[in-house]
Amino acid sequence: MRVVVTGATGNVGTSLLDALAGDDGVEEVVGVARRRPARERPKVRWEAADVTVSELAPLFAGAACVVHLAWAIQPSRDPAALRRINVVGSERVFRAAAEAGVPALVYASSVGAYSPGPKDRRVDETWPTNGIPTSFYARHKSEVERLLDRFQREHPNVRVARLRPALIFARGSAEEQRRYFLGPLFPRALARPGAIPVVPDVPGLRFQAVHSRDVGEAYRLAIHSEASGAFNVAADPVLDGPELGRLLHARPVRVPPRLARGAAALSWRLRLQPTPPGWLDMGLAVPLMDTARARRELGWEPERSSTDAILDLLAGIRGGAGGKTPPLRPGRVPDGVGSLPPGRGG
Repeated sequence: MRVVVTGATGNVGTSLLDALAGDDGVEEVVGVARRRPARERPKVRWEAADVTVSELAPLFAGAACVVHLAWAIQPSRDPAALRRINVVGSERVFRAAAEAGVPALVYASSVGAYSPGPKDRRVDETWPTNGIPTSFYARHKSEVERLLDRFQREHPNVRVARLRPALIFARGSAEEQRRYFLGPLFPRALARPGAIPVVPDVPGLRFQAVHSRDVGEAYRLAIHSEASGAFNVAADPVLDGPELGRLLHARPVRVPPRLARGAAALSWRLRLQPTPPGWLDMGLAVPLMDTARARRELGWEPERSSTDAILDLLAGIRGGAGGKTPPLRPGRVPDGVGSLPPGRGG
């Protein structure tokens, strides 16, 4: 079996390549990325391509499955560029997969695609996917879900699976996530449990997380499965102010959502950190996800808890950990606090 992975050099992409390296059912992986990494990987043939402009169908020819992971969250101040990469790029990938006659397509959706939902119970994959209007990330994920709906109507012979992971953390992505979400002004020493005395406890901010390696395994299982449709992917426990306080050995301090959003918006406008306030809006609004379908139909079980994932990330931030691919390599400067070439998931 030949598998093509777009965005193969990113956080989830590298975890998927690791999972496929030990998969006897996969003979070759075509890793598609804008910048070809120097490091070679077992079974992987690298192809340099940009999902927004490159001819993709020849790269997909002969594949049993295309896994579309390529996505951008920076430059956060250039919404047109982000939409071109995320939405237009995804549409081009889907069209090329059909043109190449690929029988299966696995797409990286997200919890961010969901409409506002409950925080006191978990929803399944039938919950509406209209996104959160104030979050560009959620809007783009929702828009691509609609593109995929149309694709399935036009190409019923193609098996389509959409994975909707929670927040994805791992040690190897530490410097990338520090750049994209915290900025270089964030001191690495503060990533040590016990280093900060308090954590904000924002009412309604309850969310889920999952380790990148467990997400990579979920994609590997989706490649082999005959199942189609959407699959929620998340680990326990649910995270909130009190749980984060326990994890970080800090006291939760209640912060009203309006105040938290105002601080996020002001610090972003002043370029003190690279994360626009729409990310907080998304965290406050998206529902908690039920992962029973992924466990039942894909046979997926996370090996690590959500707290394991966060602790792994924090350890990576403290040590300046990164990967050997261009998106994960330490040392780049985020758009929010300087200049950053558009990141395209590889």
